[in-house]
Amino acid sequence: MAAENINETVVQRLIDCINDRHIEVMDELFHDDAVMHWPQSGEVVRGAENRRGIYNAFPQLPTITPRRLLSGGNLVVAEALLDYGGPTYETVFIFEFRSGRIAKETAYWSEAFPAPEWRSQWVETTGGQPR
Repeated sequence: MAAENINETVVQRLIDCINDRHIEVMDELFHDDAVMHWPQSGEVVRGAENRRGIYNAFPQLPTITPRRLLSGGNLVVAEALLDYGGPTYETVFIFEFRSGRIAKETAYWSEAFPAPEWRSQWVETTGGQPR
């Protein structure tokens, strides 16, 4: 199996373990020194202990619906919808791999917003926020 496929399988296992609320599986998927970077909030989570602390304290873990996975070499990009039981976020994750495990995760997320009316003659809508 190509490295890209193995890495995509790791990302799918990560999505599954969060959706199934079995976050202890994350320890098998991330290196102990892995970094999680969340540029929008300016946060960097370094190491397994801090990752565990955050995920064990989450008020409500999201349900993740993956849209697609793209991979090449030691990189996997995942587009997904995160649903926190109310607010939903369009999300892009960039996973960097080392030796078959996640070494770095960078995540960007945004709440949906209504499309502006002025663009309506040139676009199709995909079921995001209604006008």
